[in-house]
Amino acid sequence: MREALKLRTLVIGNSGSGKSHFAEGLGALINAPIFDLDLILWCENAFETKQDEDVARHKVANLAATERWVIEGVYGWLAAVAVPRATALIWLDIPWKVCREGLLARGQRRGGTEADFSELLKWAEAYWDRQTPTSFKGHRHLFEGFSAAKLRIGARREADDLLADLTAHTDQN
Repeated sequence: MREALKLRTLVIGNSGSGKSHFAEGLGALINAPIFDLDLILWCENAFETKQDEDVARHKVANLAATERWVIEGVYGWLAAVAVPRATALIWLDIPWKVCREGLLARGQRRGGTEADFSELLKWAEAYWDRQTPTSFKGHRHLFEGFSAAKLRIGARREADDLLADLTAHTDQN
């Protein structure tokens, strides 16, 4: 698992689950670029206008074709584009209470309004009810179908412990 994480890792999970935090830690550790699916899907670093979905898929395919990366995001249909090239998949399957706390601590990002943030909270809370690729069901489908190294993490502490373990083993080499 450690070696697989050092090449091309895909990190999925609900909004507020800690995907960005985990991806930043892993990317810094393995000296790999980090790609946020939010920044690929939404135009001009805001949440008002979506990129054309075919354009977004093409961008993800081009990023996934590179040698080393960490790609993170909630959008299962975009993450699926990177799956064939991924050497590892991390699913941050974190309870809603923790995701909500993470979202509230982080606040609205990228120029969004209070109304945008309120909508994000509602959307993220519905993660377990939606029946789309960008939901618990969609992420479970991606995870179960992934044939390489994978890990389903149920608590932020587990994610932190994994990064600490990788750091310890990287320092030894």
